[in-house]
Amino acid sequence: MLTYRLAVEDDLPALKALMALAIDELQKGFLDADQIVASRQVMGLDTQLVADRTYFLVEEDGVLAGCGGWSRRATLYGGDHSTALRDAALLDPTVDAARVRAMYTHPAFARRGVGRLILALCEAAAAAEGYGRVQLMATLSGEPLYRACGYQSIEHTGAAPVNGVVVPLILMGKPIVPASAG
Repeated sequence: MLTYRLAVEDDLPALKALMALAIDELQKGFLDADQIVASRQVMGLDTQLVADRTYFLVEEDGVLAGCGGWSRRATLYGGDHSTALRDAALLDPTVDAARVRAMYTHPAFARRGVGRLILALCEAAAAAEGYGRVQLMATLSGEPLYRACGYQSIEHTGAAPVNGVVVPLILMGKPIVPASAG
């Protein structure tokens, strides 16, 4: 049975290891080898999400199965090392979309409901704070899950080139019902 909790700072080493494995394994078939290497520079852990207590981890029998979170900050994607992408400005729930961020599933747990659970947790938490929309930056490997969960493509784009290699990304969004309207 899958269980979840908010991540804390002591979880950071395990989260980083899971992310590296997910980037390396779950992107295969969607990206070429150079794009996977470039992905490591674009994606990763944003410790602000853990500090904000908006980052979930999912376990099965004590084994880390996946992680992901949401944010009330302007940063759309990227890890701590992606300094050019970071914007800690707080969003306004009456006009801005909350951000779903840093979704990763351990390859051994792929297609077992981990991603759907994390999305549901993120959407519920954002709705509880009055957000009426959520947005995320999808990888090509993540797009099928997000589409199946009601997200629509807004824009096909790519991360800034890393050593001349562009990682394709898709800005996606979805309306949610704010708790105040429910």
